[in-house]
Order: sequence, then C-alpha cells, then structure tokens
Amino acid sequence: MASRWCSPACGTSATDAGSGVITVGMLLAGFALLVGGADLLVRGAARLAAASGLSPLVIGLTVVAVGTSAPELATSIGAALSGSPDIALGNVIGSNIANVLLILGLTALIAPLTVSQQLVRMDVPIMLGVSLLVFGLSLDGDLGRGEGIGLLALALAYVGLLLWLAKRQPHADAGTQGDTVAPVWWRDALYVLAGLALLVLGARWLVGGAVRIAELLGVSEMVIGLTVVAVGTSLPELATSILATVRGQRDMAVGNIVGSCIFNLLLVLGATAALSPTDISVGPAVLRFDLPVMTAVALACLPIFFTGFRVRRWEGALFVAYYVAYTAYLLLRSAHYHALPAYSMVMMGFVVPLTAITLALLAARAWRYQRRRRA
Repeated sequence: MASRWCSPACGTSATDAGSGVITVGMLLAGFALLVGGADLLVRGAARLAAASGLSPLVIGLTVVAVGTSAPELATSIGAALSGSPDIALGNVIGSNIANVLLILGLTALIAPLTVSQQLVRMDVPIMLGVSLLVFGLSLDGDLGRGEGIGLLALALAYVGLLLWLAKRQPHADAGTQGDTVAPVWWRDALYVLAGLALLVLGARWLVGGAVRIAELLGVSEMVIGLTVVAVGTSLPELATSILATVRGQRDMAVGNIVGSCIFNLLLVLGATAALSPTDISVGPAVLRFDLPVMTAVALACLPIFFTGFRVRRWEGALFVAYYVAYTAYLLLRSAHYHALPAYSMVMMGFVVPLTAITLALLAARAWRYQRRRRA
C-alpha cells in the first residue's frame, strides 16, 4: 500500500541506496584483496630472497618495504590507466601523510618506538629530499613520463645503496635460511604470483568503488584518493608496524614506515607517471596545500626522531591529532563549508607555529644533550 503513495523520487532514492551498498561492498572487497595480496607477496618474496642468501636486513629494507607499498603501486597504476589520475596522485600523497601521521602515531600510542641512528642520519633525510624533489617536479602543474622514469632510476639507486650497505654488515643465518626454504621454492613462487593476481583484482575493484563514491557524494576524486583510498592502501603498513611493535621489534616498525614512504614516491609515483597514457596533472589545491603538508610531515620526523631517538606516546598522539585535523580540512574544502577560512586561520596561525616551536626546542635540547655526552 505504501508504494501507491510513493513519488518517482522514491524509486530513484532506492536505486541510489542500492548502488551505494554495492559500491561500498566493492570498496571493502578491494581493500581485503589488496591486504591479502600484499601478505602473500611479502611472504613468498621474503622466503625466496632468504633462499638466495640475502640477509634479513636487506629483506626487511627492500622486500617488506616494497611489498607493503604494493597496494599503492597497483592502485595508482590502475587508476592512471583507467583515466582517474587524480586518484593515482592523491593515493601516493595521502598514503605518505597517513603513513607518518596516522600509522606511526597509532603505533607509538601502543608503545614508544625506538629509532635507529642510521634511520635518522640516512633514511629520513632521503625521505625528506625525495619529498622536496617531487614537490619541485610538480611545480609546473604535471608529472610526465620522463620524470616518472627519473624517479624509477632513483628507486633503483636507493635499492642499490641498501644492498651495498648490507654487504658491509655480516649475517650468519643466511645459509641456514636458504637450506630451509630451498626445497619449497615453487610454493613461495606461487605465493608471489597469487599475491600479484589479488593485487591487480583488488586495485581494480578499489578504484572502481572509489570513483563511484566520489560521484555519489559529490566530492572530487582527489579528495577520495587522499583519504579513503590512501588509508585503505596503507593497511599493510599499519598491520606490519603494529605487529612489529607488539613483538618488540620497534625499530623495524619505524623503518617499515619510512621505507614505504620513500618507495611510494620513487617507485609508485615513478611507475605511475611512466606508464600513464597522459601526463599526471597536479592541481593548484594540491600544490598549495597537500604537497606542502606531505613535505612538512617528512620534515617533522627529523626533530621528533632526533629527540632521544624515540617516538614517545605524546608525539604519537600529536601525529594522530594532526591527521584528524588534516582530514577535517579536506572535507571542509570539498564541501566549500563557510567555516573553512576560520579553521585555516586557527590551524596556520596558531596550532602549526606552536607545534613547530615546540619541536624546535625539543630538537635543540636533544642536540645539546648529545654534544655533552660526546664531550
């Protein structure tokens, strides 16, 4: 009886609701396939690498870091090839911001994290330098195939540097690991192939669902890429870092995040720009806000990591709070909300300067403490 009084809009509303449920289901299924595919890929590739005699250090810095960036790689390349370059670019930028602010912050809330001196002296400066490089390459408004190939070359150089450094560090367990896993190399190869297949399928579903959600909500694909897609493709980093922290391997938790950020910019963005049929456009809003935030987040790691080579719980809470504030800004910007100017003024005129001063004072105190210890 109720349907007799229903206007034509009711049918449209019901159709939109049904479409929304299917879209969310596709999005969640894509996330699940990406996480499962990355797990299989990392597991199989790590065992194959161990069988070849590589040390656990090299495996952790290369295979695990690249493996946890595999969802970003599959998603960004798939988005670019399917005509959604905004999702591809937003995924890379948003993943790096989420890796540091959200994932590192949540991991530090579980337990204070230890940061190795090598990470502070080499990997974090490399992450900052690569962030500045990508920012500079984007100033002309696009990223072309030549720039993508250049980023890929730097990714190979970074892996070569890690391998060279690893050769200088002795490891006694490589032969034992190789003897253990050699008889089942075919199973590990199947893990790698299955992981790649799940990544490709998951990326296709995730990109399709993200595009549809952007259409239903009336927001840009860039915002969806910076938030929903970025957090979803960062789930492997979250799981790996939290698991490493719970197991007491807190240095590995930080190294995984930093390494993933480097590979996101060099490998993921490089491969996406190199394979994209057109140049990847970098909009004015991204140049004015999102890329500077990504670079500032990388810069913020230096004083925080340098203060005693630890990431404390309050610093983790600060990172998470900043990620919430960043996400709120994106949502206000996409909705053209009237409170956006006031929100921006409070953040840029009070919160950010106060945080910068606090971090600078902490870094100066830690630097003086290190000098006194050496003296």
